[in-house]
Amino acid sequence: MRPPKGMFWRTGRGYYCRVYQGGKERWVALGKEFDVALKKFKETRFQPERDERVLVRDLIERWLRVYIATARNEKGQKLARRRTEVYFDPFFGSCAVGSVRPEDLRRYRLHLEQRVSRQSTVHILSDARCFFLWAKDCGYIRSAPVPRRLLPRLQERPPDRLTSEEADAVMAIPEPWAFYVRLALGTGLRWSELCRTHASDVTEGCLVVHQTKSGKVRRVPLAPQLQAELRGRLGRLFPYSTKASGAFATVVQGHSGVERFHIHQLRHTFACRWLEMGGSLAALQQILGHSTIVVTQRYARLGDDLVKAEANRVYRSQTVASDKSAAS
Repeated sequence: MRPPKGMFWRTGRGYYCRVYQGGKERWVALGKEFDVALKKFKETRFQPERDERVLVRDLIERWLRVYIATARNEKGQKLARRRTEVYFDPFFGSCAVGSVRPEDLRRYRLHLEQRVSRQSTVHILSDARCFFLWAKDCGYIRSAPVPRRLLPRLQERPPDRLTSEEADAVMAIPEPWAFYVRLALGTGLRWSELCRTHASDVTEGCLVVHQTKSGKVRRVPLAPQLQAELRGRLGRLFPYSTKASGAFATVVQGHSGVERFHIHQLRHTFACRWLEMGGSLAALQQILGHSTIVVTQRYARLGDDLVKAEANRVYRSQTVASDKSAAS
């Protein structure tokens, strides 16, 4: 029989388990017989008088410092700490970690829904769920008090792309901003990736993207027109800092008159155009750097103009078929 999670075999020595007390880890010998070791494992790992009385507030910093610091990037770490300080700690901080029940997390959801958007509620609840699952894995609690269907469902939104008229307007702004728009619209890069692009990254008709969100280097094919435009350039291709996206958007809005413009719309527009022109979903996933194709599939919905054109084609075919049938 396979040992449960947290119980393991050491060759020649027998079964062991890890327990956490006072924020420290220790190994407990359970013996060599599986049935005896399993019984002792349950007794050792789930003693009610130990760490379940630790306050949530006392574990939050350890969770941020040990788990979050190794599982998320710098931006994710800052967001987790901010959500914890503003929402999680004030609500659960004074509770014993072992006293929190599923109903308490549902009350937490209702509390959040009255104060933040549905999208923010999902992110904050996800952090709470992550915390209690971590506390369970570390042995502080017997089971995580996370109920089913805790997170609210989000209404699917279509990609926030530019229309053809808006895209023409933003590409008609003065140089050098028009070049920056063409670069973003021709590669689909994220803002942070654009800010790190360098002329030396262009090789064999592709733009090599380093320091990506997924941590993987990827190659973005360039259109012939963009290749020709990049051929004579040196140094940084996009001379903005990662914190200046708002300033860039303001410049584009002022010159183009597209008041709703923001930089990520260029990435959405690139993806939608790729599929509309017959590009494959798998290739788009690789170009955009998505970890799963499920994320890429949101761009697969056709735009209204294409749907109308397809409908007109079908209706014309029906009309022709009806005319032929009537004539015969």
